[in-house]
Amino acid sequence: MSEREASPAPGAAAPETVAHETLGRIGEALRARFVAERRVLSFAEFLEVATAAPYQHTRDASRYLRDCFDHFGTTIVKRPGGRDVLRYRLFDLPFVEEGRARDALVGQEEIQGAFYRANSNFVREGRINRLVLLHGPNGSAKSTFVNCMMRALEHYSCTDQGALYYFSWIFPRGKDGRALGFGSTDDTTYKAVDSYAHLPDAAIDLRLDSEVRESPLSLLPTDDRRAFLEAAYVSTKETRERPPRLILDGELGAKNRKIFDALMTAYRGDLARVLAHVRVERLSISQRYRRGAVTIGPQMAVDATERQITMDRSLAALPASLASVALYETHGELVEATNGILEFSDLLKRPLDAWRYLLLAVEEGEVALNASVLPLNTIFVATSNDVHLKAFREHHEYRSFRGRLSLIRVPYLVDYRAEQAIYDAQIAPQVRGHKTPHATYIAALWAVLTRLRRPRADSYALPSHGKKLAPIVASLTPLEKAELYADGTVPDRLSNEEAAELRAHIDDVRHETDAWPSCEGSSGASPREVRTLMLDAAQDPVHEGLSPIGVLSRIKDLCETEDYDFLRDAVDGGYHDHRGFIEVVRQRWLDRVDDELRQATGLVEESQYLDLFDRYVTSVSYWLKKEKVPNPHTGKDEEPDTRFMESVEQMLGVVRNHDGFRKDLISVVAAYAIDHPGERPVYSRVFPRYIQQLREASWASRKKQLAEIVEDVLRLTASQPVNDAERQRRARTTIDTMTNRFGYPTRGLRDVLAELLQRRYAA
Repeated sequence: MSEREASPAPGAAAPETVAHETLGRIGEALRARFVAERRVLSFAEFLEVATAAPYQHTRDASRYLRDCFDHFGTTIVKRPGGRDVLRYRLFDLPFVEEGRARDALVGQEEIQGAFYRANSNFVREGRINRLVLLHGPNGSAKSTFVNCMMRALEHYSCTDQGALYYFSWIFPRGKDGRALGFGSTDDTTYKAVDSYAHLPDAAIDLRLDSEVRESPLSLLPTDDRRAFLEAAYVSTKETRERPPRLILDGELGAKNRKIFDALMTAYRGDLARVLAHVRVERLSISQRYRRGAVTIGPQMAVDATERQITMDRSLAALPASLASVALYETHGELVEATNGILEFSDLLKRPLDAWRYLLLAVEEGEVALNASVLPLNTIFVATSNDVHLKAFREHHEYRSFRGRLSLIRVPYLVDYRAEQAIYDAQIAPQVRGHKTPHATYIAALWAVLTRLRRPRADSYALPSHGKKLAPIVASLTPLEKAELYADGTVPDRLSNEEAAELRAHIDDVRHETDAWPSCEGSSGASPREVRTLMLDAAQDPVHEGLSPIGVLSRIKDLCETEDYDFLRDAVDGGYHDHRGFIEVVRQRWLDRVDDELRQATGLVEESQYLDLFDRYVTSVSYWLKKEKVPNPHTGKDEEPDTRFMESVEQMLGVVRNHDGFRKDLISVVAAYAIDHPGERPVYSRVFPRYIQQLREASWASRKKQLAEIVEDVLRLTASQPVNDAERQRRARTTIDTMTNRFGYPTRGLRDVLAELLQRRYAA
């Protein structure tokens, strides 16, 4: 390289200068953040912090987790025909980029509420005395649920509201070469320094961490601690719960107690000199580094042990008095999870004897080790599938364990829209190549259909349900039930009165199986299996990408096996017909494609159906009142057009009792007006079935024309000519709309329309 090439451009800084400046800016920013976050404090400085915010610094793990839930807030999820439910936003992972993508929890709002209530019970009782057991089928998002909480705790611990502190012991070297605090004759250093917390590492001879991360407040004598906290709560007018038992009455761990007592002896009871050796540090929860967020598998191992640190460290590095004291350091998952969550994945796969001690430890709040007692400040969460829980319930000791467990059932989702959101987030981004619309919809709808249970008429025999509800619910098909759960759609076959009755009790239908041993969502296709199925379909060379046809083909292949228990279920009145559901899903998918095609052709404007129905309702209203209808074109009042009304009723399938049909229709409109004063009825919502019937009746006469358009589209996408100019224009318009508006790739459009032509428009 020439000298000219190596020289920077005129006016430009040398590369090493830019790098130096960049590092300087980064360093200054980190230093400023370190100070602002108050990451290292002396004990006196920590007391000032605790005095200003006593509640924040006197929380145990249960209060900390509850405050984490509250910190991220809630949203209201509206349920069709039922009560709205609360969703905790931490499960959306709002603190990470694209938080609703791969790792967020979809649905499961009832489970979120159940866990929040269970944890709030710990807060009210002042101690964590139960293990929360999440149980459900494999793949029902139990681990995702816990992972979201752990990630939320990580983020919360880095905020001002979530600041956590623990302490360590600092022993600087005195002038006589011995560590201050134990046997050193150099007393002058202490007189010049009130605390060793901010000494640089070069001046520190020994640092001993508090591995169980007790609150620094535990260093104060119990009576003085209570008095200090009472005064702090009064001075700040704190009205939330008083400190939990762990803070008010908690004792130091065995190692810290020995160090504290040894220092008190060395300093002849001078507490200020003892606390000078305390460094208070900010604690950040981390899954990666196993601090306050720990998951352990079903291995056969003790979850906490201890080792003698006085044997492992050089005696020359220890203060003289400590060299003769047996100090034991605890370690293991129970220790690492302090102040946060400890998850026992698949707990019931462990032999009972391997975790028998755990429930007693949870109830007592401590676990006995060989040389000490380990205090526990952790939310204990376990997961298990229902198969192992069922076996555990048969064990003769189950009843003695039951009182120490909080059971929360985690079933599969039964809302196909929520199920589809999982696949849209986790599968679609991984697919290379074309993604044809509705592939994830097909997979989600089929999966949900496999999880539903047949309704029992006797479940609706209560007086509050009335006599009409039981037969209505008992007649629901799996598809009708799935669509009822998803968006409150009631079957078209029901009368207006029956539809209103069903809508009023959707919540009862949704919770009918809650008390059943095998509730809805306790079995069926697992999202894990469906994800694998879809990834396989995306590699289908025939369809070049993720295609609805490829997904249907893979579902069919799965149903031909007997690898999964749910495939061996006996068909029950149309329910559990997992192979038959393939055709049900196919037809629902083709309904969507058909509707998109009709819109793309532009043959009929969607507003025409609504205008027609609006005109019909207006005519019926005047007819019932025996009044004349104003003609908007002539301005004259005219008699209601009975021929027009009868023609619309023919399209709606009304063959007799026209008068009764008209009266019922206006009654529904009047009821809407009472419930929504001042609002004009939106007929597509009030009468969706009638609007759909008008749409179908209108398109029935255009079936041949639609078939021609599909054939022309297939020719153009195969690079074949369409000789008629008008037909070619219409076909190209259809292709453009299907591609640009509905997102169909060219190859996917050909496959989909070929399927539609064969199954719906073939002569």
